[in-house]
Amino acid sequence: MRAAAFAEPGPPDVLRLLDRPEPQAGPGEVRVRVKAAGVQPFDAALRRGWVPPYAAVTLPQIPGNEFAGVIDQGDGQGTEVLGFSVFNSYAEYVVVPADHVTPKPAGVPWEVAGGFTAGWQTARLALSALRVQAGDTVLINAAAGSTGTAGVQLARLLGATVIGTASAANQDYVRSLGAIPVVYGHGLAERVRALAPQGVTAAIDGAGGDALTTSLELVEDPKRIITLVEHGRAEELGLATIQGRRSADALAELVALYAEGRTRWTVRRVYPLAEAAAAHREIETGHGRGKIVLAVDN
Repeated sequence: MRAAAFAEPGPPDVLRLLDRPEPQAGPGEVRVRVKAAGVQPFDAALRRGWVPPYAAVTLPQIPGNEFAGVIDQGDGQGTEVLGFSVFNSYAEYVVVPADHVTPKPAGVPWEVAGGFTAGWQTARLALSALRVQAGDTVLINAAAGSTGTAGVQLARLLGATVIGTASAANQDYVRSLGAIPVVYGHGLAERVRALAPQGVTAAIDGAGGDALTTSLELVEDPKRIITLVEHGRAEELGLATIQGRRSADALAELVALYAEGRTRWTVRRVYPLAEAAAAHREIETGHGRGKIVLAVDN
């Protein structure tokens, strides 16, 4: 099969289109013929040499931990699904446990389904860890990104007020999601206080750096702050951490909200599998709205 993989850690150009052995589904597993795969900062960190503590890298390594496609081995052959893995989704085929996929609702485009899992499940787990509920005022840094887009909408469904940081170009987009938009940068804390004189009760940081520092200034309880990017500082500062794992049941509920028109999802750009390096270059800019996705023609 064709797969985008790296034989050694490094910059985006180490990602190459390689021929790799087709994986085979074993007991309790399904093989999915991939139609689309999402691209995340997680994947870029892996490519640069970071290894998550719960996984092992085997070179050449195929990145990618979210996908959509059609089951072609295991139970449910022929079913259109979306799902999640740890690695290996930038490929024509991926094998995962059968409980890592859920049926794709009719009418959900492949590019949406392929890049859906990570942002929505991360946002759901973060809001749960922060115990967000009606009456909360939540600051979401990087609100125009994929996790931010999901987090704004889920927090609003919980009844919270949301303030979302974004560039000047993305203010209207963040507003359209249901948040009160604010431009990030110098003076952010003062601008947020003016928008929320009653105070900010929780924060999700998707930007790091000064954005995280601002969250610490605004939120009284550090256990109600989560950073998605500065894991080292999180431990030092005693911040909240995401608890629990992604699940097919939760994914089914989240994609149903989209299929029913209760939420929206923005695909920023679709790259062919052969241009995975270009997709990584774009995601590492840290700017832009919505999701970057790889299209797999097979």
